Amino acid sequence: MEPMMEKRLKELDEVRQKVRLGGGEKRIVNQHAMGKLSARERLDILLDENSLLETNMLAGHARNIPGDGLICGSGTIDGRQVYVYSQDPTIKGGSVGLEHGNKMYRTVERALECKVPFIGLHDSPGARLPTSEDLEVLSMGKRSLFSNISEKHGGSIFFPNTLASGMIPQISAILGTSSGLSVYSPALTDFIYMIDKQSHMFITGPQVVKMISGEDITKDELGGAAVHSRISGCCDFIYSGEEECLLNIRRLLSFLPLNCEEAPPAYQSNDDPKRTCEELNNIIPCSPNKPFDMHQVINAIVDNSDFYEVKKDFAPEIIVGFARLDGKTIGIVANQPMVKAGALTSDSSDKQARFIRFCDCFNIPLILLVDTPAYMPGADQEHAGIIRRGAKVLYALCEATVPRISLVLRKAYGGGNLGMGVLPGLGNDMVLYWPIVETGILGAEQSIMLLYGRTPGVTKEFIDQKLKEYRETYANPIYDISSNLNIQDVITPAETRGYLIRALKIMPDKRRNRYGKRHGNMPL
Repeated sequence: MEPMMEKRLKELDEVRQKVRLGGGEKRIVNQHAMGKLSARERLDILLDENSLLETNMLAGHARNIPGDGLICGSGTIDGRQVYVYSQDPTIKGGSVGLEHGNKMYRTVERALECKVPFIGLHDSPGARLPTSEDLEVLSMGKRSLFSNISEKHGGSIFFPNTLASGMIPQISAILGTSSGLSVYSPALTDFIYMIDKQSHMFITGPQVVKMISGEDITKDELGGAAVHSRISGCCDFIYSGEEECLLNIRRLLSFLPLNCEEAPPAYQSNDDPKRTCEELNNIIPCSPNKPFDMHQVINAIVDNSDFYEVKKDFAPEIIVGFARLDGKTIGIVANQPMVKAGALTSDSSDKQARFIRFCDCFNIPLILLVDTPAYMPGADQEHAGIIRRGAKVLYALCEATVPRISLVLRKAYGGGNLGMGVLPGLGNDMVLYWPIVETGILGAEQSIMLLYGRTPGVTKEFIDQKLKEYRETYANPIYDISSNLNIQDVITPAETRGYLIRALKIMPDKRRNRYGKRHGNMPL
């Protein structure tokens, strides 16, 4: 080996070792002391072992900012390719400099070019402020602060995020504090993961809030994981630690296709597709006013009771998430009678519409489990925009082309039939009833009282007799289906799992270009 080659090989090895240490061992120790993993440790958990092919690894090393604070490249999760970046808070606090931002942008862009999922691990305060030396150089050259920025930078990553939306799954994990511009890229992705008492997202931090408005507030109160999972709805999944969080990103991807042109991966299920669900005969009370936990119904139906719930803590009156039937991914939308009686609300409408649109983007069939008294009445809901936000659900349902089945378990009154896709003409492939279903503009009791309650001389016995007649005719699904061809079948609770599996096998692919237009104007 010639001396020049030997020298350069040694130099390259030393530089690589230095880059792998990020901001140095001391800062990594400090990271661990805060209960946080290093940027590379996070990737080691997220990706298959030794699968990362890192790009632009040596950027910034000559200026003592290894990788410019960002590790990026392509790896695999369960053998399937993804593109990923991980911000390194041990280098300039994880702030976004020129090379850092360009690497972020190119990672999303490359994921889009390869049509594979993108995952961003975020731990950054936002844009890196220029140093006094930087400002002096710019001043001497009479140059603008933005004069040396290319089109592909941290402040324009929203462009490839938007192009990738609906084409590839995009996932963000907030593993520290993200503020300012840094929060908008995660907000454009499909799912956001956060760590309880460690993750924070806000446009302006507590100090700025206090300076501008005088409000004294902590980071957790302003934009902590609990706030975004329960109140704002920005957070889809919250976990107590980073390892649990990263392993659950792997779990989520197991339900999803690589891109919009593929079907989700199918697995060999060890749960008998012909298994009956006898327990469902006893879970749901026949009385429409008594609550039950819809999770019990979902767990009884899906493969191995494996249900991955999305936005669990936000608008819990509706449940959305992923499961499998006979090894194939489905999306579930279900009312939760344990919360607000399963009524549809302004917040639940946002949650429901967003999930429906994601499933439609990525070829995931939808099962809607219906038990709702309709939309929640009241000034609070009207002022919160229930009309505009409820319209999002109708838009999502009418726009969706994936196979879709609505199963009414016990009740669906008034607008609930609209919001859960029960009424004909909204694009449903199949509407099914259980034998105890009661549906209509109002419930049986409300209908009878509206018709006869104010009639002079009416006795309780007369009301009870009319209620019995109503329930045996108008509120009896077995009677209803005789003349209502919009209901495909009345099925027993026990046969629900097997019936849904067989029904999905015959569902059509409805993807088509309906009209020559750019896109619709969804009520946002």
